[in-house]
Amino acid sequence: MFKNKVIRYSTIAMVLAVLAYFFVENFTDSGTGDPEEELIISNPKAYIDKINEERRTKDELFRTGADSPIKDKAAFHGLHYFKVNPEYRVKANIVPYTGDDKELIIKYTDGTTDQYERYGYAHFSINDQPQKLLLLKHESVISLLFRDETSGKETYGGGRYLDYPLSEIKNNTIILDFNKAYNPYCAYQESYACPVPPAENKMSIPIFAGEQTEESVH
Repeated sequence: MFKNKVIRYSTIAMVLAVLAYFFVENFTDSGTGDPEEELIISNPKAYIDKINEERRTKDELFRTGADSPIKDKAAFHGLHYFKVNPEYRVKANIVPYTGDDKELIIKYTDGTTDQYERYGYAHFSINDQPQKLLLLKHESVISLLFRDETSGKETYGGGRYLDYPLSEIKNNTIILDFNKAYNPYCAYQESYACPVPPAENKMSIPIFAGEQTEESVH
């Protein structure tokens, strides 16, 4: 089995490269300290274009990459997504986890386990509905593994992920962009082992953003 964490690291590197390109091309310095937020405010279309470019880049990675989970690359026609919606990009306040039981053993889809750390709880609202989700730390990556009301319907039943470098956390806040929520590799090939979201990270609302499954759109 291939552990999905290796894939997450390569995906982060790819996304950061695309972000750098679009910030140089579309963003001019201003006062909020959040270049992507400024891009949404000043040029919403540029933000949407940026996300769509990230998706095209990922499609190319899946089509040609040596570690792609796509078995039949010749027939691959791209991943499926909800339309980009800036409303699903939210600022979350983090309450650091201070309990003695920071260590958390996460199960993988193949029955193996791995050790993560409870980093803290992200508090935010989507569509005026407050949410509280556990952020996990593994090495230098902060992960949000979650399910929502689209899981098993429009999206992969095992849940979706968001991953960020630890440096993305500033003053106990982080920007969660659910337009970037993605399916793990085990959604495409069972030879990959993927971490299972903690039970407490089941959202009671649908997240109509990010990656879908092919079955849901055909």
